[in-house]
Amino acid sequence: MNLPETITYYPIQDYGPMMKGMAIGGLGIFHVFLAQFAIGGGMLMCYFQWLQSRGQLPQGRKFLDGYFKALVLVSFVVGALTGVGMWFTSIQVSPRTIGMMVDTFHWLWAIEWTFFSLEIAAGYAFYRYGDVLEDAMRMKLLVLYSVASWFSLFWINGILSWQLTPGQWVDNGDIWAGFFNPSFWPSLIFRTLVCMALGSLAAMVVINTMKISDDDRRTLIGKAAHLLAPMALMPVIGAWFMAVIPADSRAWALGGSAVMTNFLMIAIGASALLGAYAAIWLVWRKMSISIATAVLLCALAFGATAGGEFVREGVRKPFTVRQTLYSNAIAPDEVASLRQIGSVTHDPYPLADDARYPNDQLRLGAKVYRFQCSVCHTLGGANGVLHLMGTWSPQQQRLNVARLQHTKAFMPPFAGNAAELEALVQLTRWMVEDEPEQWPISNDPAVMASIEQMLKDAGTAPGEEPAMRKARQRKEAKR
Repeated sequence: MNLPETITYYPIQDYGPMMKGMAIGGLGIFHVFLAQFAIGGGMLMCYFQWLQSRGQLPQGRKFLDGYFKALVLVSFVVGALTGVGMWFTSIQVSPRTIGMMVDTFHWLWAIEWTFFSLEIAAGYAFYRYGDVLEDAMRMKLLVLYSVASWFSLFWINGILSWQLTPGQWVDNGDIWAGFFNPSFWPSLIFRTLVCMALGSLAAMVVINTMKISDDDRRTLIGKAAHLLAPMALMPVIGAWFMAVIPADSRAWALGGSAVMTNFLMIAIGASALLGAYAAIWLVWRKMSISIATAVLLCALAFGATAGGEFVREGVRKPFTVRQTLYSNAIAPDEVASLRQIGSVTHDPYPLADDARYPNDQLRLGAKVYRFQCSVCHTLGGANGVLHLMGTWSPQQQRLNVARLQHTKAFMPPFAGNAAELEALVQLTRWMVEDEPEQWPISNDPAVMASIEQMLKDAGTAPGEEPAMRKARQRKEAKR
């Protein structure tokens, strides 16, 4: 059997005790927060400019020409830089996924870059010349900036939501079916509401730094709070999103994975607190708030963003592109072939610490870990393999890894042969024993035969949670 033609090996970046998901996730949360604030800040500036031009907000021009204008500029500039950082980090962590996204949406991404270029040009033009322009021209620049920034979100949202719900694209490869996928609209609307809320909250921080009267401050804060009112739609849009994602993804978030459920609760709790405060204190009672409270509300918004982004990434498991590519960059239809020839048989990259291991079996185990496991796990750090399976007996390790997709249904199936699985087990045992200088090679034919049988029994299809399997079986029985 030949190696699948689609398999390409890439150099692997090692982040030591920090799992790769933490590196890209931390940067991604910061980037999303800044980028969404830049969009919402533009919307708020349009609104304030409109009120000011109608004589309803006398202090509006001072606000627009002051620190908030610089804050929006800094946000979309730093957002752009962290966006580049996301590309740089992503191609190290999951180059095959990024390659598939670029190949599939090349021209749509080019459209997004066009809107982003327009956003930068309009934003900088307002920053540089806005204070000397007439109200009508200021409004045109701000509308141009806001529309361009929102459409940048529009195109990116389609590509990101495609990873979770590619829809009919899986069957026919239709780019528009993949772009306007089942979760496209709920995620786009939800992100738009988040952008408005972030723009409003940041404005309240800036308003509290302005040297104006208490009445003017209360008026400005009251107008900024108008962009928080649409948060009332968030529960409905969130429920819509949960309804259209795959059943197993929904199960991970709603109790199937404790970590994902906890982060979902953080997102919901922070959003609920923020929305309740805004509705009661700012919209209903029309009260002002201090800079300390405004900063605290921004911190709650950041927590909600972090929790929401973690869940959005996590519910794709075991895929990075649903039904197309597993999180370890192995396609589902490649698993059976790799089970025969070995997943790292043709891996051209040597180990960086080759001399560390006392025999070739452990070196093989290290390469298997690097190729199949390292994108989501470390050896002894965050989400470490040793912490997860180090206390199991060797036979438990063999069985659970062979049946990986059944052991934990959000894991992809093990895609190597019996020799690679045993090498991974021996690597774990060797590290549990504090890495002695001598370690015997495990090559008992009976052990290898039992592993082969375990792999055969496990199959190569993705796993299912028991509840999902029962629901599928009931559905099939009714047909």
